[in-house]
Amino acid sequence: MPVPESAKPHVTAIAYGADALEEAAVTDLATLPDIVARAAVTWIDVIGFGDVETIRTIGRQFKLHELALEDVLSMNQRPKVDDYDQHLFIVCHMPTDDPGFETVQLGLFVGERFVITFRDRAGDCFGPVRERLRRGRGRLRRSGPDYLAYALIDAVVDAYFPVLERKGEEVDTIEQAVLARSGMRVVGSLHGIKRDLLALRRAVWPHRDLLAVLTRDDSPLIRDDTRPFLRDTYDHTIQLMDMVETYREIGADLIDIHLSGVSARMNEIMKVLTVIATVFIPLNFFASLYGMNFDPKASPYNMPELELYYGYPLALAGMIALALLMVLYFWRKGWFSDGERPARPRRRKD
Repeated sequence: MPVPESAKPHVTAIAYGADALEEAAVTDLATLPDIVARAAVTWIDVIGFGDVETIRTIGRQFKLHELALEDVLSMNQRPKVDDYDQHLFIVCHMPTDDPGFETVQLGLFVGERFVITFRDRAGDCFGPVRERLRRGRGRLRRSGPDYLAYALIDAVVDAYFPVLERKGEEVDTIEQAVLARSGMRVVGSLHGIKRDLLALRRAVWPHRDLLAVLTRDDSPLIRDDTRPFLRDTYDHTIQLMDMVETYREIGADLIDIHLSGVSARMNEIMKVLTVIATVFIPLNFFASLYGMNFDPKASPYNMPELELYYGYPLALAGMIALALLMVLYFWRKGWFSDGERPARPRRRKD
């Protein structure tokens, strides 16, 4: 069945050798075998899975395994390498240019004289590879299909670096917001970046295993002089994994810093409330004591202070003095500062 919402297949072919290159859109699939026969290496690029019969026709022409073609149409395959004797089948996940993190599955077949790539939508990271082929610089035009496959996989792996750079900039922005105490809105950004980094880790990790298989496998389709380049791309995946883990650790640390900041601000609020409550406790006692309706005329022990001429001003003055004394005591203890009150410098004796 065709892949839902996928366009009709668009097929292009780049047939090249050391001295010549032919690039054209293929409208008649029957001409593909002749194109492959005329050139040393042919790259056939298929975009869109809206017509499964086109994909099956290409599969029959180049004797691609049915299971591999099923994996091409299945969009949830893990990056892997399958050896089918006459060809290698490689699955990669290529990052897109979307602001968020998305990948496109790339199915890649490597044969003796051809490389066939399948993906369900346009847009890729193979522009530099095409330019190298057109200009004829480097060893790409002088090498076989295994080197072309390496160049395409290397382009896929290198495409993750700009994505990680953008995530690194997002982490820096979030770090500044956390240090500036921007509030709870930072939590959503932190969880979003952690989710993207986890998706990046899941995408990059299988590519490392894929390249490890290609460098160690004894397939005759991979020449010995191509394996050092594959090992270099393998090193790039390790570098990507290190970057992903670093950003994940920074994200986890930022969450801890944010929670610590929230806790510290809560402690400051509780400290202020505690000071206020502590100051008003003796004042409440003072007011409630003299608010009791004892009659001093009934007994000399029933609050004789109530008959004082300046009793009310004296009571207010006593309450204000008590509050000021408590505030001064708290200030001397350093309760109104972030840390201990600095000690006074001692005078030097001459």
